[in-house]
Amino acid sequence: MEMTGFTENQLTVREAVGAVCSQFPNTYWQERDQTEQDPKEFHTALAKDGWLGIALPESLGGSGLGISEATMMMQTITESGAGMAGAQAIHANVYATQPLAKFGTQEQLESTVPNIISGQWRTCFGVTEPNTGLDTLRLRTVAKKQDDGSYSVTGQKIWITCAQVARKMILLARTTLLEEVKRPSEGLSLFCIDLDRDTPGLDMRKIKKMGGRAIDANEVFFDNYKIPGETLIGNENQGFNIILYGMNAERCLLAGEALGLGYAALKKAAEYARNRVVFQRPIGMNQGIAHPLADAWMKLEAAKSATYHAARLYDRSEKDKSIRQDAIGVAANSAKYLAAEAAFTACERAVMTHGGMGYAMEYDVERWLRDCLVPRIAPVSREMILNYIGERVLQLPRSY
Repeated sequence: MEMTGFTENQLTVREAVGAVCSQFPNTYWQERDQTEQDPKEFHTALAKDGWLGIALPESLGGSGLGISEATMMMQTITESGAGMAGAQAIHANVYATQPLAKFGTQEQLESTVPNIISGQWRTCFGVTEPNTGLDTLRLRTVAKKQDDGSYSVTGQKIWITCAQVARKMILLARTTLLEEVKRPSEGLSLFCIDLDRDTPGLDMRKIKKMGGRAIDANEVFFDNYKIPGETLIGNENQGFNIILYGMNAERCLLAGEALGLGYAALKKAAEYARNRVVFQRPIGMNQGIAHPLADAWMKLEAAKSATYHAARLYDRSEKDKSIRQDAIGVAANSAKYLAAEAAFTACERAVMTHGGMGYAMEYDVERWLRDCLVPRIAPVSREMILNYIGERVLQLPRSY
């Protein structure tokens, strides 16, 4: 990757996080992938050096840096060979805590954030549901307020990463029924809840999946699961506006993760093409090999520019109120789309460059190809991003 133009902070993050990642070679990640074991040692190592609080306030033990630096951290992790397993082991600790850091009470912050930064607690993001999918505004999980001020949660979430190991969940639920609001974006509330496996009303089921197998993905079921009133983040019924801070950050981080996958795969492919001799010449001499890899590199570089532009906008908006949230949304969604597509191109071409050996686990490129489908699908699909840009930027009629 061309490093010109990055800030001193970003370069420092890349070097320091890269040093931690170097302790976990590709064989570690191959083994975790095949045995589906959580990379808890990796999580612990990053927590020990304080990286889980990279974008959280210094007053709470964080580094006080921005999403720009966090995006560089996530790219460095996937680029190291860790792939999406390394990224997913920690990324919710970064983006899911952004709404909490901005809108949480002092008591919420002091009781939760230091434990996440230290690595004692892990967290997950509870938004997606099986019956609404990308139609977030019509989610059906309900948090019903009780007479004593607590809430009773009933509903189902799906594709919840790290729910098996998480102590906390940032939960989006409906506190006013859809039929009772003027707009679907109203009536949603955000909570920071305990995932107490000993409390009635909570059940989790792991989902077997194609890639990132070291990290659990889950269906989470709530059946009159009781949560205290003080778990509410911000004002009741204002959860959608609050959670956008986490969603835009998530898109930036996913873009960075996709870039890391693409650059890792491309580096491996170029090395193989330089050294693999067929017909008495390195295969990299053949334009049929060289040109697709060169094209993949340029696609990654273009996506890199979009990614760090979006992250800069996110960070600058803290002080510059002229930067609109919808502008950040356009930039973050565009970056995620471009980076995911560039990563897929690079990973697919890396496998093909390796020929038959690209299908072998020991060469890693097959693992990264499986992993790179995640940024294409989640947290929002390619098609919904195209819909978003068509409607918000090009002012085309809404298609859904």
